[in-house]
Amino acid sequence: MMSQVVIVGAGPTGATLAVLFAKRGIEVKLVEASQNFHRIFRGEGLMPSGLDALAQMGLLPILESIPHRALDAWEFFIDNRFLFRAQEPFQTGERPTTLVSQPSLLEALIAEASNYSNFEFIQGVTVKDLLWNEQRVGGVKLSDERNIDADLVIGADGRNSLVRQRANLPLEHYSKTFDVLWFKLASSPDSGLKNIFYSVVSGTHAFGLFQGAEGNLQLGWSLGEGSGSDWRQVDWPAMLVSVSPPGIAEHIKQNQHTIERPVLLSVVVGRCPRWYVPGLLLLGDAAHPMSPIRAQGINMALRDVIIAANYLVPILLSTKLQQSSIDAVLPQIQAQREPEIVRVQRLQAQEAGQAELLGKSAFLRWAVSKLPPVLHQIIRQSWLLRQIQLRQGIKPLELTV
Repeated sequence: MMSQVVIVGAGPTGATLAVLFAKRGIEVKLVEASQNFHRIFRGEGLMPSGLDALAQMGLLPILESIPHRALDAWEFFIDNRFLFRAQEPFQTGERPTTLVSQPSLLEALIAEASNYSNFEFIQGVTVKDLLWNEQRVGGVKLSDERNIDADLVIGADGRNSLVRQRANLPLEHYSKTFDVLWFKLASSPDSGLKNIFYSVVSGTHAFGLFQGAEGNLQLGWSLGEGSGSDWRQVDWPAMLVSVSPPGIAEHIKQNQHTIERPVLLSVVVGRCPRWYVPGLLLLGDAAHPMSPIRAQGINMALRDVIIAANYLVPILLSTKLQQSSIDAVLPQIQAQREPEIVRVQRLQAQEAGQAELLGKSAFLRWAVSKLPPVLHQIIRQSWLLRQIQLRQGIKPLELTV
């Protein structure tokens, strides 16, 4: 009998894994609670590691058919003084960081998987609970009262994973929760802001600004400790103009009428001590919610998929499938992926800590901004070296199935 996998969550993790399984003849059902993929916030940044993962899956050509934008450079400002610029790509032979419309990407992945009769997409239906056969997960119960039996359930339903909760797999927080306000505003052909990721520290404030894959400008504003609900009282157009370097400030001023109401994102960073129980595996943000720094959520998820596929595909295609064989490789998947997740989360924490230190120390900001240009280049080189593992992963991964 053909084995069956149920994947819960049609984000980048679930959708790419579903495509891999479907292409290889594995019966797979992908369950997604949302009616569509157009959430207010979805990560757009594909680092070289994520692009390499898509390339190995044979999915990189999909980007050519959807909105995407390769970054040209990164620029850094402290108290309205230019610090340095880093041109993309950083290294010879490396793909440049690419912004991609995630809703369009997910729609294209589902369309690709739908070419296979052994794939079924169940959309607009939530998972209510897990089905258990004694001490093993044996499927899912849907909100429309359907039960779907499965040899394996994969929880790819994000940082607030219901599957994780129903499996009683605790999430441990490894850094303090912080909040980000996410703004969108119009761009324009003559803005001069195209294809550059701007990092700005101004006094105690810090934000990142870039032009998204679909053309609008997106701005992530870090809310400091004690901000509470005060952000709702802020005149944001005036605030953003007051803390921005001249070119950015002028564009915001001219387009302030297009600034959408900000979305409050509560960032939770952590890891599950265990990503699995018999019959069930967590992947992506369900197992290890990442900080938004350097867009690691989507990139680590794609690398999770490669390792999960390497272990699971041979077993799921076996003519003598035994569920015990599936269960035996689940801890091996975690063991191979966890060291990279631990390292990347630490690197993200270091990046956040440096920004926080600059925000708290006026003297340090002044000292850095007053350094001669030759020392700016030393800071630039130090920053570039720190980015290597955030861009490329801790070590190369290879899809072998």
